[in-house]
Amino acid sequence: MPHPLYVAFIWHQHQPLYKSRVANQYRLPWVRLHGTKDYLDLMLILSRYPKLHQTVNLVPSLILQLEDYIAGEALDPYLKASLTPEWQLNLEMKHFAIEHFFDANHRNLIDPHPRYSELYQQHQEKGPRWCLENWGQQDYSDLLAWHNLAWIDPVFWDDPEIAQWLQQGRNFTLSDRQRIYSKQRQIMAKIIPQHRQMQDAGQLEVTTSPYTHPILPLLADTNAGRVAIPHMNLPQNRFHWEEDIPRHLRKAWDMYEERFGMAPRGLWPSEQAVSPAILPYIAEQGFQWICSDEAILGWTLGHFFHRDGEGNVHNPEMLYQPYRLETPHGDLAIVFRDHRLSDLIGFTYGAMDPGKAAGDLVGHLEAIQHSLVNRQENGTSLEAPWLVTIALDGENCWEFYHRDGLPFLENLYQRLSDHPSISLVTVSEFLDKFPATATLPSSELHSGSWVDGSLTTWIGDPAKNRAWDLLTQARQVLANHPEATEENNPEVWEALY
Repeated sequence: MPHPLYVAFIWHQHQPLYKSRVANQYRLPWVRLHGTKDYLDLMLILSRYPKLHQTVNLVPSLILQLEDYIAGEALDPYLKASLTPEWQLNLEMKHFAIEHFFDANHRNLIDPHPRYSELYQQHQEKGPRWCLENWGQQDYSDLLAWHNLAWIDPVFWDDPEIAQWLQQGRNFTLSDRQRIYSKQRQIMAKIIPQHRQMQDAGQLEVTTSPYTHPILPLLADTNAGRVAIPHMNLPQNRFHWEEDIPRHLRKAWDMYEERFGMAPRGLWPSEQAVSPAILPYIAEQGFQWICSDEAILGWTLGHFFHRDGEGNVHNPEMLYQPYRLETPHGDLAIVFRDHRLSDLIGFTYGAMDPGKAAGDLVGHLEAIQHSLVNRQENGTSLEAPWLVTIALDGENCWEFYHRDGLPFLENLYQRLSDHPSISLVTVSEFLDKFPATATLPSSELHSGSWVDGSLTTWIGDPAKNRAWDLLTQARQVLANHPEATEENNPEVWEALY
């Protein structure tokens, strides 16, 4: 029986915790702004193409913060300024607005809006001091409004209120800004229900990550840093708290069940960082599959994935299949993303014509298909099921695309819907039909992340090592006080997480 080329898109939706436990306030606005631009629209676009199935990873730290904003319990400095009457802006707040309220891709989020672009050009050409000395109350009010309006995804521009604001363009009032904030909360409130609806319909698989996004291999043992970098400078004190791994997995699991009414199957390890030590805990919690980067597979197999002049892998059969990991608590499947295809969406296609970019990605998938067929003994179609995994951040790239990626995604999804021999699946769908047969010895799984197969982003330099030493001291304090349990002292444990 011939097979199509199976493709699994995994969109990783993550924001770190911006909430200060000291001041109980949010330091940065990115959950709110990405919440109105990048999470709901991606699902609404996909829902128009029911043949295409995908996987989305919703990180617990993102969900918790979205819920704070929806409930009106989150206040970040950008929002505070946005909701301040323009006649009450003090010098410090004016400085803040001038410095930070152009934090956006000017080509795609600022230039399309004449009033926002006008203020931006004044800032760029005449400088912040000139703005401070010459802008009036209305200039500030318009800037505060546009910083929030520009982050509302074009998918929602046909909403009557949003359309009216876009047409109005200038002379925004405090009441306008308050209503824009209310619209942001309305959009964010639909994110989780839309994901659940599409998962219930079978078009989507939703996965999760460890509770507050810790790097699990380092949580298990900071010595894991030396697997990829043997002479890495490590912290003075070895952090070695494997027992905290199941805490993060259990809390993520419980959060998922509460919001989606079912148990999760997949886990996106934070930063796709894996090691042998973390696998038993993941399996014991009940997760069935995890994902990581092709670099991890390469290190594990002792194989470097060379590519041809078009960027296609020379040994496709090694990369484009799930592998089985044996643990004392049962098997785990692991899929490895095609790093280059993922990066093309993340960093390259935004600067291209949407049609050409979509055609290029489909062309790469067809080239993979042809390569796999040519490596068979005979035939013109695939005789075995192969899975290409494309996995990347689902939020950060889109501001570099025209209209936040809408033309690109529509073009790509239409081509894939019409394609006779490419099938988009969720990871679990594929594994249900075609369980992993190739085995990787769990003890030989490389310890590293998507960043060059190493952990250097999170350990090894003086500042990071100092942070680990401080964390070791804090963790030891809890260990020295047996009564400091999660039940007795939940706030302490939340601070640790």
